[in-house]
Amino acid sequence: MKTSQKHTCAIALSVQHLGDKWSLLLLRDMIVHKKTRFKEFRSSKEKIATNVLTNRLKHLQAEGFIKKLDPLGTKKSTRYIATDKGISSLPIIIELYLFSIQSIDESILDESQLRIKDEICNDRAFFEAKRKEAYLDFITDLKQSLEVSSLLVEAS
Repeated sequence: MKTSQKHTCAIALSVQHLGDKWSLLLLRDMIVHKKTRFKEFRSSKEKIATNVLTNRLKHLQAEGFIKKLDPLGTKKSTRYIATDKGISSLPIIIELYLFSIQSIDESILDESQLRIKDEICNDRAFFEAKRKEAYLDFITDLKQSLEVSSLLVEAS
């Protein structure tokens, strides 16, 4: 999926990588909501179609934004995590959020969404740092648990 086209505009290159409807939403789900499984992405409120989800995950993987973990070689064990490049999209996600959140009626937001709105609007930098740190800790724990699971399967 990588292109050989040379870009002279950083914005055009960014839009090529992340400008579709789904890429930033998937990275949001990974980083902010700690979703890692195909089924979890499908359950998001935006209701992404299975074929689109498959294509977006492949694209993000090919471009280095996410990594596929498949410790047992089965669909059920497959997990997707954001790489450092993917995590670097968090400020973009936050800025897009801030660009639109005031246009959304609070009465349609659930508790989690209201909490996130409050956190971002009160201290954007703290929210970003806290979410990044929490995600990195989550990834470390996930990798450790997958290694243990893999070792248990090998031992049996």
